[in-house]
Amino acid sequence: MAKDSLEKDTSEKTGNITSRQPVIGGNDLKEERNRDAALRPKYLSEVIGQKAVTKRLGIAVKACKKRKEPLGHILFDGPPGLGKTTFATVLPNELGTSIQLTSGPALSKPADLLPFLTNVEENSILFIDEIHRLPRVVEEFIYPAMEDFRIDIVLGEGLSARTISMNLKPFTLIGATTRSGMLSSPMRDRFKMHEHLDFYTIDELSQMIKINAKKLQTPISDDAARELACRSRGTPRIANSRLWWVRNYADSEANSSIDLKIAQEALQMAEVSEDGLDKQDRRYLEVLIQVFGGGPTGVEAIAATMNLPADTLSDEIELYLLREQFIIRSPRGRVATERGFSLFNKKPPKNGGLTNSGLFGSE
Repeated sequence: MAKDSLEKDTSEKTGNITSRQPVIGGNDLKEERNRDAALRPKYLSEVIGQKAVTKRLGIAVKACKKRKEPLGHILFDGPPGLGKTTFATVLPNELGTSIQLTSGPALSKPADLLPFLTNVEENSILFIDEIHRLPRVVEEFIYPAMEDFRIDIVLGEGLSARTISMNLKPFTLIGATTRSGMLSSPMRDRFKMHEHLDFYTIDELSQMIKINAKKLQTPISDDAARELACRSRGTPRIANSRLWWVRNYADSEANSSIDLKIAQEALQMAEVSEDGLDKQDRRYLEVLIQVFGGGPTGVEAIAATMNLPADTLSDEIELYLLREQFIIRSPRGRVATERGFSLFNKKPPKNGGLTNSGLFGSE
């Protein structure tokens, strides 16, 4: 491929990517990301929770500023909504540099990555969300960029092909993934830091909700903030979503301030239980218990019954149900626990299946 055609293909593929906007599909997801961005902290000192991660990042930032070197490449992993993108957008503010954002699914071939690599500024940050979804050819193309700050571009085909080596400005690659196990070992090993993000405590989420309510100029009582935190599944993104809904409810049905009664009424209307379960969670448990008798059954069968992708169940819905012991993943499939059955005022079957501590009917 000639150089001119390569550049043309790149510009057509990336569209407005060169304006350094994140590549995110879907209006609902865009609205959610914009909403989260408005409430995100700007500096590490403003980050709540993830104390050990924040401290290590602070040390790394201080060291690279002292040495006047780019920050080492960083990989963030963990369930959705725990702050991987937040940390990525905070670090440029700490370093006084710029950031470009994209995602793995948007980079289908090396040409898609060229605008980002050629536009990197000195010590700037390139953030790739869902980095585990990078195709292998793109992954291999970025290896020399991560190690030696250069890329190799092949022009032409066959005997007339030639390779041009292009030097890049030193930069930091930050990757975010919910499935670090899907990254190849060569890719994973090229990150200098690998940080896993854990779920947040109720106290941390409560503090976060009060701070964000203040940003939104919405008065909220301590017990109302704690009620929201208890129903947010240990996840800041969900806490922000709950806060926005309750704020709308308070503006519409009350005096624009959030107390415990208003918070409970709003969450009840949103079908969010005291356990933090939403409509989809209860639908999952209903299908598993009432259709499949509590299991064991495969996630594909549950997904087909719910008319949802299996990945949605395993990556989003099941994580909380597993953590709170409503279900168990057994070698034979998903199984509802005694706690899951109790939501429907039912008892687990006497024979077969699993309880929180072992087999149903093991006695």
